[in-house]
This record gives sequence, C-alpha cells and structure tokens, in this order.
Amino acid sequence: MLHMSRLPLRPTLVAVLQALTAGARHGFDVINATGLPSGTVYPALARLEHEGLVESRWEEHTVAQKEKRPPRRYYEVTTAGEKILATAVAALKERERSARARLRAFRPVKASR
Repeated sequence: MLHMSRLPLRPTLVAVLQALTAGARHGFDVINATGLPSGTVYPALARLEHEGLVESRWEEHTVAQKEKRPPRRYYEVTTAGEKILATAVAALKERERSARARLRAFRPVKASR
C-alpha cells in the first residue's frame, strides 16, 4: 500500500531503489552496491516493501541448502517504485541545478579593514 504522505523519498531510500533497479537482487547486493550498512539497508527494504515500492520473495530452501547458507530474500522494484524513483531522481537533479546556480551567483563580500 502506497502512503503518499511519506513521500518524497529520503536519499537512503532513493539509493536502495537505484541499486535494485541497477540489478541488485537481495540485501547483500544492495549493501555492496550502496555502501550502506545492513542496519540501514534492511529497514529501508522493509519500508519500501510496506509502501508498495518493492516486492520480495524468499528463494527455495533447497537452493540455500545446496550452497550451505541461509535463504535469501529477493527484491524487485514495482511499477509504483519505478515511478516514484523517477520523480525522486528528477527532484534531486533539480535541487542540484538550483544549488549550482546559487553558488555561481554568489559573490563573496570583501572584508573591510
């Protein structure tokens, strides 16, 4: 369920969505792609799923057993997630453009002696 009141997305959520869109599939992939700690990534994934921006599924236990590891939870960005991500990236680019314009217009005041 999408809660529009909780948007726009924070930069952390944008980074997680971007990582998933770029091919990250499970939590460790997202951690490696973003450089964010697990204590940030897993709550972000849970929130994105709660918001309806990603969906998840657990892999078959037999696959994990063959590789002698715990089962992985795989994530996929939903259509709603793709739209929200595009909007968030556009907003970030606009903020960056605006900040650069303000910096170009900035003229330091000379200190009087």
